[in-house]
Amino acid sequence: MLSVSPTSSSSAPDVAGANRHTTRVPDRVSRAVQGAVNFIDACFAEPISLSELAAVAGLSISRFAVRFSAEIGVSPQQYVRLVRVRHAQRLLRRGMPPSIVAAEVGFFDQSHLCRHFKRVLGRTPREWLSANG
Repeated sequence: MLSVSPTSSSSAPDVAGANRHTTRVPDRVSRAVQGAVNFIDACFAEPISLSELAAVAGLSISRFAVRFSAEIGVSPQQYVRLVRVRHAQRLLRRGMPPSIVAAEVGFFDQSHLCRHFKRVLGRTPREWLSANG
């Protein structure tokens, strides 16, 4: 399961494997993958396609997907989800309603936000706010 650290001070989200041990995004990634990570961090609220990320990285789609997963530890789509949830946490903590947060961070609607929030953090936004309020 993926995890986002609510106290992460870096712009990159924390990623974790199935054992839920949090690990940092590696400091040493290729220039191609770093370019894609930077693009995701800047454009997370917009729809981002795998082909668009591969073009930013200057790689074929299949090569990019394999390389990104190997270097970052999650697929590009999972990384986008992590970035969106991390930003959703920040907005929810500021008191913004989940329906607005969903649109602000790139989810289709509140239920889409809740589904991915729970998938990443193991809690709904309301449960997370109650525990971290």
